[in-house]
Amino acid sequence: MLVRRAAALTALALCLTGGSAACGGPPKPRAQPAPAATPAAPAPSSASPAPPAAATTPPAAPAAAGLPTITYTRAAAGFPADPDQSSTVPLTEALHPTAKLAAYDAPGGTARAYLTPDISGVRLVMPIVARRAGWVAVLLPTLNRSVGWLPAGGWSTVPLRDQLVVRRGAYTLTWLRDGVAQHTWTVTVGAAATPTPLGRTFVLGRSSLPSKVYAGLDVLALGAVPDDKGAVAEGLQDAHTGIHAWYRDEFGYRRSNGCVRMPPAAQKILLDAIPSGTSVVVLP
Repeated sequence: MLVRRAAALTALALCLTGGSAACGGPPKPRAQPAPAATPAAPAPSSASPAPPAAATTPPAAPAAAGLPTITYTRAAAGFPADPDQSSTVPLTEALHPTAKLAAYDAPGGTARAYLTPDISGVRLVMPIVARRAGWVAVLLPTLNRSVGWLPAGGWSTVPLRDQLVVRRGAYTLTWLRDGVAQHTWTVTVGAAATPTPLGRTFVLGRSSLPSKVYAGLDVLALGAVPDDKGAVAEGLQDAHTGIHAWYRDEFGYRRSNGCVRMPPAAQKILLDAIPSGTSVVVLP
């Protein structure tokens, strides 16, 4: 089932606590052999080339009037595709807007939409996928396989330790922490007509839905939406893909509207461990 009620999203109450201890002390310096004698270098002449200039940060152009705001049900156009949408390299840092920010299509490019500190009452945390010349690129919500660029200022960073990897063909979901696989479960994914969207996305937040088919457990709503909105029922066209428990023991199929159905015991583990902003990669 797709997560259709934006207002039902609730902020993730369970967060990881405690930092990791450093492994030992600082590295000890190693003795270096004395350098061999070399002829003295000639004094530089006035014609010697100057050192290269330091890279400059492209300025952020003012946002045009009437720029849309990305919401749970509203995306925006003009953003570039995620260049590494099938990468399983763990994303270890996320970004939280502390003010309403304009997102750009490139460093120093054109502002395309606004991002806000929360989306439907949930604190917005987006994985950082690239850095360039003082700008950062993040995965965007409600817009599949797309990134937006943000200049410095108006946001804070959040460390990420976890990653979820879904393999549609193998019907598996693997939870990794610090790059190490913790559990792999057999799951059910989207049917042929309504496939689970491929590529990188992230956990947007939690939703409490009343239907008994979810085994009484919250849903992890993702940033991804149906690739083909015409393939789902009208009431689900503004819904988001979710990871949720299923009330029957039937896994290893292509049957859902795009969501990932988990055994209830597995969903409980994810709800206890996975914070907002966690990256999710869906592979063929």
